[in-house]
Amino acid sequence: MCLSDEVKLNSIEHITAAIISREGGYVNDPDDPGGPTKFGVTLATAQGHNLDKNGDERVTAEDVKRLTTDDAAQIFIHSYFRKPKIDKLPKALHPTVFDMQVNAGANAIKILQRLLASFDQTVSVDGALGPQSIGATKAAHKSAGMLFVDAYGIARRNYYLALGDAKPGLRKYARTRAGGKGGWIIRAEEFIRPRFHLSSADFQNRVAQWG
Repeated sequence: MCLSDEVKLNSIEHITAAIISREGGYVNDPDDPGGPTKFGVTLATAQGHNLDKNGDERVTAEDVKRLTTDDAAQIFIHSYFRKPKIDKLPKALHPTVFDMQVNAGANAIKILQRLLASFDQTVSVDGALGPQSIGATKAAHKSAGMLFVDAYGIARRNYYLALGDAKPGLRKYARTRAGGKGGWIIRAEEFIRPRFHLSSADFQNRVAQWG
């Protein structure tokens, strides 16, 4: 891979396109609190950005259906990457924290803030990236390198599994009907090096209590 290819793979545009691909097309799952969603953009988000795509002066599920990948990319880069200051974190963390911010909102930052305590960097867990949290993250990453990135991905995976523990209706996102790893777990493990992935047996043991 040449340097230009590496830059492209790490560009915010490439990262955003990958997030949109993971999120997929239009869905309106009654078990998903986000309601009507397309490319990861919920109805509430579309309303917040006044995305009246059909010109009827309202933003409804019909407008969500009409959203384009460009709409999603602009929203994500502005509101989920730059506005929460994820762009101020070490670049190695950009793909995974940005992806989680789109998927779980401020919980992405809270997961990071809780994780910092395990790396001797205790900060307030408030879901906002201020100078203290950004500085602590830089220090933890400088000390641990890719292990810190792996640890964040593992913390994401644990977050999803805990949601499944607490809310049976959400388990279908963490475990397939056949009993294997569901979309949430696969998504988290995209950002974890293979040696830290759960084996099939370990995954089965972890979710056995779900019945």
